[in-house]
Formats: sequence, C-alpha cells, structure tokens
Amino acid sequence: MAVIGAGPYGLSAAAHLRARSLPVRVFGSPMASWREHMPAGMLLKSTPAASTIDAPQAGHTLADYCDAAGIRRLVTDEDLIPVETFAAYGDWFRERLVPRLEQVRVVSVERRAGGRGYELKLDSGEQFTARAVVVATGLSGLARLPAALDSAVPGGPSATGPVSHSSHHRDLSRFAGRSVLVVGAGQSALENAVLLREAGAEVRVLARGRGAVGFGSPPWRQPRLRPDSPFGRAWSLHVVSHYADAYRLLPARARHHLVRRVLGPLGAWWLRERFEGRVPVTPVRAIRAVRIEDGRPVLAVAGLDGATAELSADHVMAATGYRVDLAAMDFLGPGLRTGLAADRGSPALRAGYRSSLSGLYFTGLPAAFSYGPVMRFVCGTEYASPRLAKAVAADCW
Repeated sequence: MAVIGAGPYGLSAAAHLRARSLPVRVFGSPMASWREHMPAGMLLKSTPAASTIDAPQAGHTLADYCDAAGIRRLVTDEDLIPVETFAAYGDWFRERLVPRLEQVRVVSVERRAGGRGYELKLDSGEQFTARAVVVATGLSGLARLPAALDSAVPGGPSATGPVSHSSHHRDLSRFAGRSVLVVGAGQSALENAVLLREAGAEVRVLARGRGAVGFGSPPWRQPRLRPDSPFGRAWSLHVVSHYADAYRLLPARARHHLVRRVLGPLGAWWLRERFEGRVPVTPVRAIRAVRIEDGRPVLAVAGLDGATAELSADHVMAATGYRVDLAAMDFLGPGLRTGLAADRGSPALRAGYRSSLSGLYFTGLPAAFSYGPVMRFVCGTEYASPRLAKAVAADCW
C-alpha cells in the first residue's frame, strides 16, 4: 500500500501501518510544510501536549525528542515550541519509525480496471500498483484567498508578486522597510504581522467584522470546572477532541456550523503583548476589488458602515487559511475524483477514514469535514492513525 504525504499525519499513519506489519511505501518531502511554508521565528500555537505525533509505541513524544536532542524539555502549557524545533522533531520521528521514506512525488493515482487497487506514477518515472492508498498531503495546494485577491494578478498570487498567501514565505526579512497589508484574523495573520513588524516592515492587519481580532486565555485563566482538552478547558473542545466519530454522524449542516465556530480564528495568548498597541487593525466588511498600480496593490474595501475606501501598500499577504478541495488534488486522476462522494469539495468519509472508493483513505486536513476541526491539528493523529491503520488491516489484509 502507499501513504502519500510525509508530514505529521503521513508519518503517524505510516508508523501505525508498519506496526501492524503491513507492507507500505511512503512518499513525500518530510515535514515540508513546516520547514518551507512557515515563517522563520514562528512559534506553534498548540501546547506541547497537543503537538506530539502519535506513535504505536512509547518513546516518541515531543518531550522524548527534547531528551534525545539534549535540549530543554517542552512539557508545560506555558512552554512555547519554535517551528524549527517541531520540524526537527518530525525528522527524528521519521528516522526512528519511517526510515525508508521515499522523497519523490506521486504525480498520479488512478483506479485499476475492475476497481481493485490503484495505479500510481511517481515523478521518477516509476509506476506500480497498490492495494490501498492513504492521502495525507496536509496543506499542500490548499491555500485559500479571498476571491478578489486570488484573481488580482495574472498567474495568481506568489512570493515575489504584489499579492501572496502567507504559506509562500519562509523569510520575512525581505519586507524590511516595505509596507504590508495582512489580511486575516487568525493566528497565522496575527503572528505573521508581528514577525513582519519585528523584521522592520510597516504592517497593518485587515480583519473582517467588528472586534474580529481576539486572543485566547493563558493557561492559568482556564476555567477549572470544565473538561480538559488539548486546546483548553471547554465542553465543545473536549467533544471535538475525543469524539470525532460522533461528529462524523452529525448532519452536514451541523458539521459546517461547528467547523466554523469551534477552534475558529483566534490569536495565541502569548502573542497579545507583541501585537496590541504595535500593529494597527482596520476592521472591514469585505474586499471588493484589487488593482495593481505601478507594481503596488490597491484594495477597495467595504467598511463596517458600508462605505468603500481604498488602501494601498507595497505588498498584500493573505493569511486566510486553507480550504480542502478535491479539485486541487491534481495527483488524483480526474476519473477517481469524480467518483468520490464529496461535500463542498471535501471527501465524505466513513468509519476508519474510508472514502466512498474501496481502498482509498484520507487523514489530516482532508478529513476535517467528516471528523471535525481536531483534524487540523497535530494532536488529531492520536485519534486518526490507530483507527485508520485498523481499517486498512481489516479491509486489505
């Protein structure tokens, strides 16, 4: 069988499959999103308890990595995790549990004639057959931008153009001395704004709605009489963290509502001091249009009062998150994509992370519509990987 993706979900799924003695090939660039598409100096929003990649045996937590690397243990809710440390942890996990990772790209997956198994083609030119395929491609190709920004530049947003997505940037020092409008109100937007300012850029955040920028409560202010979860103390957080199969059984409308409301845009508690009073925020209702004048983007934005104003800068960075879209997963053949049961672009999954096509499974972000917002976070591997591996073993061997 094949696992496509070598981030936390791909590595965790592969480790659990290997522990069941299932023959598996794993493809991808290890921890690529964390190493190449997150800004240098970033700190993870999640706590150490919520940042461990699940393994089928003990000894592979983030704290275990810290011990092995000879660095300070990251264990309390107040310990902050540099993205560089987390990427190194992923590499250590891979070396111990997924040592034969193949750093090549899967360029196509097609269903075999008769519907049993899949034909895969690699960018090395190799072709082979797999009885089952696990898609764990994470954020790759799923960056979401407001429509006006997405269509503002011929060829689309890019790291070197006047409009980009936050995932396009690793080194923000190139914006020193330049003005940047950051669009968004979640952790990515607020932390990128802070890092841009600290790198010497002139920054303004455009956030939708009144009071759109908010920050979470520090650990010592969490309510004590509510159940715990990897994200804090709240009934809703506890339920989505530990009962993802129950979430899957909710009506689609309820799932859409919860995925917007639970674990929605919010800055980390530790970011507040670096942001407030230092980065100005302009609340807007919408971005109506974008044009480029002399290489500079000019945005027509609707204010909360309905009036339209224009804002310009040297660069616009959209930190507006990611959206699952099967159409963007172009390595899945068109016949395969059209045969998948889906809802609003996401695969509709059954128990065990099974798709509607026998032998095809999805985990991580692509599973969030079915299994809830916990699938957007590393700690979701603890729920997903054992169940997925059990399903694959039952279905295929």
